[in-house]
Amino acid sequence: MSAATRTRRNDHAGRGASVLVAGLASAFGVVLLQVTSMIGTIVSASGMTDVGAVRTALDLVAFLFIAIAVYVSAIVTTNTVATIIAGRTRTIALMRLIGSSARAQRRVVATDGLTVGAIGAVAGAVIGTLLSFAGLRILVATAVLPDLDYTLIEPLLALPVAVVVLSTWAAAWVGSRRVLGVSPMQAVGAAEERSREETVRRPARTVIAVLLMGVGILLLAGGVVVGQVAPEGVLLGLLGGILSFSGLVLGSHLIMPPILALAGRVLGGSAPARLAAANAQRHPERSARATIGLVIGVTLITMFAVAGSTFEVMMQRTMEDPVLQAAISETVATSLAVISVLVGFSALIAAVGMVNNLAQSVLQRSREIGLLRALGFTATQVRWMILAESLQMAAAAVAFGLVLGVFYGWAAAQSLFGAVTMGGLTAPAVPWLLVVGCVVGTVLLAVAATLVPARRAVSVAPVTALAAA
Repeated sequence: MSAATRTRRNDHAGRGASVLVAGLASAFGVVLLQVTSMIGTIVSASGMTDVGAVRTALDLVAFLFIAIAVYVSAIVTTNTVATIIAGRTRTIALMRLIGSSARAQRRVVATDGLTVGAIGAVAGAVIGTLLSFAGLRILVATAVLPDLDYTLIEPLLALPVAVVVLSTWAAAWVGSRRVLGVSPMQAVGAAEERSREETVRRPARTVIAVLLMGVGILLLAGGVVVGQVAPEGVLLGLLGGILSFSGLVLGSHLIMPPILALAGRVLGGSAPARLAAANAQRHPERSARATIGLVIGVTLITMFAVAGSTFEVMMQRTMEDPVLQAAISETVATSLAVISVLVGFSALIAAVGMVNNLAQSVLQRSREIGLLRALGFTATQVRWMILAESLQMAAAAVAFGLVLGVFYGWAAAQSLFGAVTMGGLTAPAVPWLLVVGCVVGTVLLAVAATLVPARRAVSVAPVTALAAA
């Protein structure tokens, strides 16, 4: 396979994944607003006096989860674009060599991102509306919902579509910033990701990440302390959570590789497993891009689950009435089920991003894989190497996300409900069913993520891969 063919395949795969991510985020936003509208219609028909307040609260909740989905999809898109640019370094350098400027090349990538975002957002909105309509007809036909005059199409639906388009364009612009660092002289070399040494030599980014994490953790601690006497502590905790997590995302190129290496050691000492672990350390930015989205998704799910479970424990410790305790447990369980479904959509978007980044990484390493085949690696060993790499990425992301989610969920519960229970600090309550679900999901995701990349990797003859420099 020629270098040009590989580049086209990388670009098409990247665009396809970006369209899918934008479509998922847009469909989620549209469906959520339509469900909110249905609930509002039912509430209006029930004769409640304060319908406006209920509708406003529902809209706020909907926009909160839409914002979470868009945030995750923007990070996934940014990482996807950055991965594509890493694979196109030599092509971009050739364009620079014949007179094209770096800014012109970056504008091409950003414009492509705008097009991809528009296609994905519109397609997602259409599919989401069709799903809402079909679901509504089924629920009405089975008497689950009353037969009322529901309105599924309204001007507000344009908002999530526009937000997804703009966020995809902005993510493509941010992800393409690496174009500015490509020099014409790189046209004579191969496209390479930044090495570990090059990544570490970025003091400004590291300092900003450390500052954000430090200030955020201090504010989180302040929120927990203030939350013991006043519910306003949650405001400090919210700001601290945003700052500290932003610092984690910004410094993920330094945080994730050691965690990946630790996960890689669990896979054993075989040659494929050792190579998979080494790949995580060799190009830390690529490893971070492939895993940070999934870390975010798992953290969000775990955070809400732990916050709800911890609140349940705090309230049960305060209330003596068994009937009231049972009612609280039922309410918390129902709320957690709904929230898990909503936030789980963000985890799905992140999982798509991890699969795409792994596929892009394998495509860009065709020559390396060809060399391994020439040195005696069998097709089975190549498949195991890719599976081991996928397993360590998924395991590291889920383990780190679980730790972060437990911490953030506990801090949220303490800062929001500490003043209500007046019972002092409570240990975090971890729903272990969630942990088991994450472990099972990790294995399934890791296996599914390797199917296409492994087939492509073993389909290229060693001589062809070595010649495609």
